[in-house]
Amino acid sequence: MSERNLPIIGNNALVRIANIDRIPAKVDTGADASSVWATDIEMSPSHELSFCLLGPSHPLYTGERITTKDYKVQQVRNSTGHVSLRYRVFLLMKLHGRLIRTPFTLMDRSRNRFPVLIGRKTIQNKFLVDVSRYAVERPSTFNNEELNSELHSDPYKFHQKYMSKK
Repeated sequence: MSERNLPIIGNNALVRIANIDRIPAKVDTGADASSVWATDIEMSPSHELSFCLLGPSHPLYTGERITTKDYKVQQVRNSTGHVSLRYRVFLLMKLHGRLIRTPFTLMDRSRNRFPVLIGRKTIQNKFLVDVSRYAVERPSTFNNEELNSELHSDPYKFHQKYMSKK
C-alpha cells in the first residue's frame, strides 16, 4: 500500500486491547516500541507470566488476568536516558478499525495521561500520523497571564515564591 493510501490517525486514539474497549492511547512517533499499563505482574512456578491491564484506579480496569507463556524481556531507555527492564508480550490491539498483533512492554503508566503508548514500529507502514488530529480531548491550556503579570511586577519576589528551591 502506498503512503497515499494509508489511513490517517491523530496524535492519540481510542484502542481496544483484550476485552477493554476505548482505552486512550498516545501515538508517539518518537518512541520505538509500544507500552501498556500493566499491574499485578506475576510469574508462576510453571513459567507463565500473568498480569492485569490498567490499574484499579482506572475507570476501565476490569481485574481480568491475562496469562501467557509467550513473553520476552527487553531493556528500554526512556527520554531521560534511564534504562529499565520490562516484560514484552504480544497482544491484539484494534486501532482505527484494524486488528494488529502488537508487541507491548508492560509498565506502570499510572502517572501518564494515556495508559497506552503506541510507538512507531507498531504504526509503520500501516498508518500516517496527522498531529493536528486527536480522538481524546486535549486538556485545557494554562492561562499564564496572571503569572506573567506577577513576574513583571516583581521578578525577584516571583522567583522566590515559585522558582526557588528554598
